[in-house]
Amino acid sequence: MTRPLEGSCRLELLKFDEAEGQEVFWHSSAHILGQAMERAFGCHLTIGPALETGFYYDGFFGAKKISEKEDFPIIQKHIMDIVKEQQAFERLVITKEEALELFSENPFKVQLITNKVPDGSLTSCYRCGPLVDLCRGPHLPSTGKARAFMLTKNSAAYWLGDQKLDSLQRIYGIAFPSDKLLKEYKKFLEEAEKRDHRNLGKQMNLFLHHPWASPGATFWFPPGAKIYNTLIDFMRSEYRLRGFQEVITPNMFDSRVFKVSGHYKCYKDDMYSVNVESQEWMLKPMNCPAHMIMFDHGVRSYKDLPLRFADFGVLHRNEDSGALSGLTRVRRFQQDDAHMYMRPDQIQKEVAAALDFLLYVYGVFGFTATFKLSTRPKKAIGSKEIWDNAEDQLKAALDISGLPWTLNPGDGAFYGPKIDVKLKDALKRTHQCGTIQLDFNGAIRFNLQYQKEGAAEEQNVADKDKEEFKGDEEKDEKGEVVWKEGKLKQGFERPVCVHRAILGSLERMSAILIEHYAGKWPFWLSPRQVMVVAVNEKVITYAKWVQRQLMLHGFHAEADISGKTLPKKVREAQLAQWNFLAVVGLTDQHQLTVNLRERDAPEPLGEMSLSDLIAKLKALGMPTSQPLGKFEAFEGRSPVVATTDQAVKAASTPVSSGATKKRPAGKDDDIEAFLANHPYVKGFKPTAADRELHDKLLETGFPETPNLRRWFDHVGSFKEMERNAWSDVA
Repeated sequence: MTRPLEGSCRLELLKFDEAEGQEVFWHSSAHILGQAMERAFGCHLTIGPALETGFYYDGFFGAKKISEKEDFPIIQKHIMDIVKEQQAFERLVITKEEALELFSENPFKVQLITNKVPDGSLTSCYRCGPLVDLCRGPHLPSTGKARAFMLTKNSAAYWLGDQKLDSLQRIYGIAFPSDKLLKEYKKFLEEAEKRDHRNLGKQMNLFLHHPWASPGATFWFPPGAKIYNTLIDFMRSEYRLRGFQEVITPNMFDSRVFKVSGHYKCYKDDMYSVNVESQEWMLKPMNCPAHMIMFDHGVRSYKDLPLRFADFGVLHRNEDSGALSGLTRVRRFQQDDAHMYMRPDQIQKEVAAALDFLLYVYGVFGFTATFKLSTRPKKAIGSKEIWDNAEDQLKAALDISGLPWTLNPGDGAFYGPKIDVKLKDALKRTHQCGTIQLDFNGAIRFNLQYQKEGAAEEQNVADKDKEEFKGDEEKDEKGEVVWKEGKLKQGFERPVCVHRAILGSLERMSAILIEHYAGKWPFWLSPRQVMVVAVNEKVITYAKWVQRQLMLHGFHAEADISGKTLPKKVREAQLAQWNFLAVVGLTDQHQLTVNLRERDAPEPLGEMSLSDLIAKLKALGMPTSQPLGKFEAFEGRSPVVATTDQAVKAASTPVSSGATKKRPAGKDDDIEAFLANHPYVKGFKPTAADRELHDKLLETGFPETPNLRRWFDHVGSFKEMERNAWSDVA
């Protein structure tokens, strides 16, 4: 320790592998980088913060453009000299006037001091060697602690993030206390480069970003669209199980909607606007105002709550072109957006359910998660009392959940506090995706109300209620009222809204999953599930038939019937990351089987009947938090399901056309055995016998034996018009 203790305090020693320890280490490393930039090029330093991984420093270099190839080695040499000098970090406390004099030659620092440091107050700065920089600290004891240092990249930036202000250059770096850790980090970068979703997306033909047709909007090719839609289907399946109702809302709104919600005041620059008949309209950047409008349609009762709206509507946000990056930063996107409206006494239960939902989804993907409670920001709407209540409710819900969480002061949404969720992927990187936001203000802004328990709206209002209601109001820059608080009717209360996202942006989540799985998708999410490989041209028709059966059972399958050699077909399918390869030859055609191979398995799985293959693939289907297609018990009792014997008996009953009498000898009374080698009850072509037997089974009981079940599902996949056209002749 180099700084004396100024009073009673709590002393904590931090290691590098702790988040706070890394922040201090990388913040000190940013000062080393800044000093090297000054030494090498005499630039004006602006700001240099620590990041979640590494740090950067922005500098004004005038007309000079920093080159990684030519300039990075120069900066790196100065950095190593500074590290070897083991310069001590010294904290200085100075007045505002002294700070202005000290940094008088740097206009950027002067602006920061002028705007950020109150008159007559003190501020702190740190010195290491010849560099003195504004900073609140803390820092490492000396520069010698940052033994392993690497510059990673550079980019353009703007002063204070404003394109209208000076253009700066940003240099990124990372540092470690040992060469071993830096070596491990370089290996991590190599693996991350292999998994980069932009590269894998191109290799797997998933998506396209056009340089000028629609920058920031994604063109999804068929394989990518399958992944995108499967993610939506997965969430929809869970929505049905968890009591959510999906809605569809407009993409464009009159700007007055966002003035009422408060988004216009806080978010206008990030929204796209158009002129419609001399009125300002805007593309929606979020779904919450639309759901508020839908809640307000009609009278709501306390019995209706909680009411859970879910929406996959298209959203647009006006991101700077320089900020666009693959799927992780786009202008057009969709998200698994939901808003739950509830009574105050339901908050903790609903937040707990939202956390359970989120943990289940992340668990399916193999993610772990951390939680932060983000509190009231500077740009907040609503009273402090409302905010305090909302924050207390979220704290209580988190405590009850038993999940570890930390406080993130001042980073809440403008309308309410939130639980920010960061997931950790296969490379141990963290990503911000999920959020649970508590909103007491939205109901006030849109005058949402529900009739409370034990009260009805009275027709004869008391005299005191006849007085004109004077609520809050909000005016724009012209002094015009853009929002006025509505009156709460007698016998009514305001609902609380929870804004919730789990996947967040589907585009961003797709990028995370591409890199998480390195392109090797789990079967249920894969756009390439089964490739049927024909050994030669003699089984092309059978290969096509197998591919169609897989498609009819809901799987993504293709058939390779090209003239390439079998080893080449297999190798190409493996490189394309097909989950399974179903190789078919003449023996398979005769027996209605396939020879199955699984991705990355050392040996083939061997011969398998079509019914067994379908059963195996269905077992790998989309996961659900509760079993589907099965009855739940009622007071210990469950509905009777037709047994296998009953199904076979029903199937063995002759149909009116006498079709079963025309089957090959020895097969007449054993449909199950016959279907083991034939797709239809009279052979290889559907007939009226198939239609009549299928209709009879619909009445008498669902078949459970594997061949009959496969046949039943297959015949049922045809449209009624197609089945009616089947003749008696096979």
